[in-house]
Amino acid sequence: MFRPRSKLDEAAAASYGDKRQEQVLRTDLARALAAEIAGEADFSVTARALNTMDASNYRRVPLGTVAPRDADDVAATLAVCREYGVPVVARGAGTSIAGQATGTGVVLDFTRHMNGLLALDPQARTARVQPGLILDRLRDAAAPHGLTFGPDPSTHSRCTLGGMIGNNSCGSHSVAWGTTADNVHALDVRTYRGTAHHLTPGDWTGAPDGLRDLVHGHLALLRTGYPELPRRISGYALDALLPERGADLPRFFCGTEGTLGLVTEATVRLVEAPPARALAVLGYADESAAAEAAPGLLPYAPLTVEGMAADLVPDPRGLPRGGAWLFVETGGATRAEARRDAEALARAADATDSLVVDDPAGQRALWRVREDASGTATRMPDGSEAWPGWEDCAVPPARLGAYLRDFRALLADHGLRGTPYGHFGDGCIHVRIDFDLLTPDGVGRFRRFSEELAALVVRHGGSLSGEHGDGMARAELLPALYGDDLVRLFGDAKDVWDPDGALNPGVLVRPAPLDADLRFAVLPATRVETAFAYPHDDGDFPAAVRRCVGVARCRTETVSGPAVMCPSFRATGEEEHSTRGRARLLHEMLAGTRGGLVTDGWRSPEVRDALGLCLSCKGCRSDCPVGVDMATYKAEFLHHHYDGRLRPRAHYALGRLPRWLRLAAPAAPLLNAAARI
Repeated sequence: MFRPRSKLDEAAAASYGDKRQEQVLRTDLARALAAEIAGEADFSVTARALNTMDASNYRRVPLGTVAPRDADDVAATLAVCREYGVPVVARGAGTSIAGQATGTGVVLDFTRHMNGLLALDPQARTARVQPGLILDRLRDAAAPHGLTFGPDPSTHSRCTLGGMIGNNSCGSHSVAWGTTADNVHALDVRTYRGTAHHLTPGDWTGAPDGLRDLVHGHLALLRTGYPELPRRISGYALDALLPERGADLPRFFCGTEGTLGLVTEATVRLVEAPPARALAVLGYADESAAAEAAPGLLPYAPLTVEGMAADLVPDPRGLPRGGAWLFVETGGATRAEARRDAEALARAADATDSLVVDDPAGQRALWRVREDASGTATRMPDGSEAWPGWEDCAVPPARLGAYLRDFRALLADHGLRGTPYGHFGDGCIHVRIDFDLLTPDGVGRFRRFSEELAALVVRHGGSLSGEHGDGMARAELLPALYGDDLVRLFGDAKDVWDPDGALNPGVLVRPAPLDADLRFAVLPATRVETAFAYPHDDGDFPAAVRRCVGVARCRTETVSGPAVMCPSFRATGEEEHSTRGRARLLHEMLAGTRGGLVTDGWRSPEVRDALGLCLSCKGCRSDCPVGVDMATYKAEFLHHHYDGRLRPRAHYALGRLPRWLRLAAPAAPLLNAAARI
């Protein structure tokens, strides 16, 4: 039996020996887990393929997946993984943009079972949640009490509380209610070695031995080594453990990206939700003008100050005049009060034009424009591809306008294009950039640009990450932000919590190179012969499959407005029946000869089975923000899958229906008469 060494490091996380040894390991590990846990251990090709990627540029192939039923299952899984020396990564909805929801060992999927709201106390304004609970479920439960959970990323309909804690997620309302770290009261955490910790503010007894001494031995560095800005997400927030900050252990733990311990339960704070809201949309000449105006709106205590430019809005009808807009939300006890405050803010703003909307339907329509930007931004106006990687830098809000001008200049210097948008009130910018991640020259330019942009962010007093975490995308560049001494202290903190280095290795601390494990490296270098034209993707089927970047709108559980995607996922709750899951399997099929998991090409039973429940309803074509067209991909696959083979009888019955109708035409009068009886 193959046993990798138990003392893992970044190299051990990437390799377990040859393919035969890896297969033996998977078989033994799956058997051991099945004997120890009540949940499911799935080491099939399908399960592994579905978890190779998140919403980032990265791809790491896991050994298998576990869906734990409870904290005891988490502990048992960790015990088995320790025995085999296998790393572990926690995963929620898989919408992380920096690669931290991928891994080479065992992926723990908390969405299947550990997804409950355990308690909600309206008087204390707290809720006890499991890590797999979807944010909107918590918000829906809190709403009848006039409460909500403040952080609300654009993926609120499918992101999980555990993922939000891991990444210290924020969202559009952070100017009012802060980050996830600002809204977490207590955490139950399990380390790789199986130790349980209950983390509360000011109570060092819940922390691992050595953490307090580590902090107290470096007080000067922790007091001076961090930039001051509202959206500083990069690195470990060890300064939250300073005595003058109350040794806030839950705040410190938020944003550690699953590298220190696994959250099994959390107590979160709820905030009072205004009974009524209004939305002021303010038009400006460009995004720099909008960015410079944003800090001046903060004294009016808005709920949001969001910004986006015209090149993210295919149809600007209904928006005020301008080349960029601020979406500024106000709240009040009544609709009239919320509108009054929004109108006052609009009058005070130095805007080219403005619009105030107080009816809920109108606000929802406008907010959908903003929420879809995370997907829309993956395509440039001419249809070419754009990618994350520098998705969420943050600078002090007062410097945002100057930063955006310098950022635009840096893009031009490298011959790149991108469309900034995001949380202007907090100085946090999202942008997808048209990197060429398919060729060595393009990847080289990606690295050079990343290094120069990191230096630019630091010059403006910013943070490399202002929302989504460092992951694999930015962690390599943390020394540019924090210096070598503080980055070494991050490593020391990691060793206190996880001396084996087995939780999410290669992420945040001792990171993999930012240009390693790119998801596109395994795709074929030449075009694939197809039956359909794919005119929006220049006739390139792999490019069509690449449209799915992983934002997972197809994983929503309820119908919202006119949306229908994805009915098969809503019926089964299985990732393989989501549009994203099917795209992942097609990606692995296309990569089959270059390291993909699906090695039998168009004949793949895994892809066939995943597509089997696709209704070909075209809901994804209309609802997916990047226009993934799974119905066409399914038809393409089935055309090749059954080429020269007998098809299922249903294909002949329905596919040749026009022929059967023509043959039945002479009997139509008799059949119609019989139907009227």
